[in-house]
Amino acid sequence: MSQQSCELNPETIAGMMEELRDELMRARRLSKSELAEKIIEIGFACTGCGECCHGEDNSVLVFPREIRNIQKGTALSWLEVAGPPKEGEWDRDGSFHTLEWRLEKSGESCRFYRNGGCSIYSLRPMLCKTYPFYIDGGVLRLSECRGLGGEISLPQAEEMAEQLLMRHVIEIEEALALLEKYRDFERGPPGDGGIVVHDSEGEHRIEARRKDGAKMA
Repeated sequence: MSQQSCELNPETIAGMMEELRDELMRARRLSKSELAEKIIEIGFACTGCGECCHGEDNSVLVFPREIRNIQKGTALSWLEVAGPPKEGEWDRDGSFHTLEWRLEKSGESCRFYRNGGCSIYSLRPMLCKTYPFYIDGGVLRLSECRGLGGEISLPQAEEMAEQLLMRHVIEIEEALALLEKYRDFERGPPGDGGIVVHDSEGEHRIEARRKDGAKMA
């Protein structure tokens, strides 16, 4: 579901959900051993450079279950852990609508990247656990990373493959749940109506004010 447009009619939603259900069935049939073999062939060893944790374009998708997991381990509030993306649309009441959540940042870095490492390593989201790999359309894909080509053992590759398959299935399930609960809205000009984040749990309303492209207060 594109962040550029939240507009969806019932027919479009039904079609998207049918495609996602088919994709979910295919995802559950993917082979962990075959995936692990591909990972070994590509190779990966984290260099600890931290480049995946900072930068202007750094954006980590995080689901409600992951936000709560981080909250339990840090005692931070929901909005201290994650915030809404800047991409979205306005409704006729001046509220800004967007999809899903992203880990909060401190400047250009993830707010949890400290002293050259992750301060919530054991609680980090699935996207971080599986970087630089991801599955798209049943195919293993790669993000840019200095660690690619490094030596990885069979147990490490199998663990990565298991995490990737889990992430792939959960991402599809989250998208299905989002569409099931999504309620469309009449578009309007930017205003001061707050923020509405649509995710797998439904609508989360944030009373903070936000102007075009501005960071949530």
